[in-house]
Amino acid sequence: MSKLQELLREFCPDGVEYKELGEIVTIKNGRDYKHLGKGNIPVYGSGGIMTYVDTYAYNKPTVLIPRKGSLGNLFYVDTPFWNVDTIFYTEVDTQQIDVKYLYYLLAKEHLENLNKAGGVPSLTQSILNKIMLPIPPLEVQEEIVRILDHFTNLAAELQARKEQYEYYRNKLLTFDKIGGGGTQSVTYMKMSEIGTFIRGKRFVRTDIMNDGIPCIHYGDIYTYYGLYATKSKGRLRSELASKMRYAQKNDVVIVAAGENKEDIGIGLAWIGDESAAVHDACFIFRSDLYPQYVSHYLRSDYYHKQIVKYVSEGKICSISAKGLGNAIIPVPSYEEQVRIATLLNNFDALVSDLTEGLPAEIAAVQEQYEYYRNKLLSFPKITAA
Repeated sequence: MSKLQELLREFCPDGVEYKELGEIVTIKNGRDYKHLGKGNIPVYGSGGIMTYVDTYAYNKPTVLIPRKGSLGNLFYVDTPFWNVDTIFYTEVDTQQIDVKYLYYLLAKEHLENLNKAGGVPSLTQSILNKIMLPIPPLEVQEEIVRILDHFTNLAAELQARKEQYEYYRNKLLTFDKIGGGGTQSVTYMKMSEIGTFIRGKRFVRTDIMNDGIPCIHYGDIYTYYGLYATKSKGRLRSELASKMRYAQKNDVVIVAAGENKEDIGIGLAWIGDESAAVHDACFIFRSDLYPQYVSHYLRSDYYHKQIVKYVSEGKICSISAKGLGNAIIPVPSYEEQVRIATLLNNFDALVSDLTEGLPAEIAAVQEQYEYYRNKLLSFPKITAA
């Protein structure tokens, strides 16, 4: 930060001039694209790129500002583009303001809060033109952009690594070139044909203590456990032991209830030496498959696309054992199951660890970015003499 501080001392010792957005940009409306031919020029709407055409509306760096819909969805674009009428583009006076600096400034403003419409969220040019923005000298703007670009690039790199893992996992678990290329024998079976489903028994959070029998609550599968566990988060009161149903070592506990249908069906391979009591919003899946292979499979797109049609939606979404049992699972040799699970475990150690892996790293970078963006883009205003 020392270079920025030096620039601020040199160029802004008494504060920064603020200007209305309308003084530094000209806001332009978008137009329909359907009369245009196919090409490689992106067409932007408020949700992002819609299609590609052969003609551009503008070919200089700009900030696209949604007029309707997702008002906080700003875009910095520095290649030719076309935009439709749900999103504005801006002709920027680059003698006054760096275009990327403008993008970061407007992101900080949370334009969605300026919506005055009763139906579809919308913004008008008259509202946007009145937004007051700090305009330090270009040297200061460029240094701020350099710093903020560092955070956004790092976050993008981390997200790309996460997406790479998910792609790799889905390829391995559908035996699509990566992980086998069709060289090994794979049988495709319904889960109900290769294992049995046993529903857990009800207990509540207040039944969980520091001492007692190991237990797995369905909510903890979402928030606490990873792909496998040897110890439970909590223990159940011993007097309930005779009423419970238990996951034995190498069983997979599958969550069958949740707030949305996309989350339902993920599983936890239980490889603890003690049996664990299982909550009634879960099923115990018992089979001869390698348990960690199964828990990885239960996070694959291939599996979730199958079971989503069996989810009952309501205040709490749920799925039955029959619905889960209809999912087709690829079954290679046991040795191949172990190999795939080991590969994915190594990748998951990087990606999914709740304290040291990529999700925490991405969250930390995003938090840093927002902190520094707010700090860097907040200036004292020059006061009249």
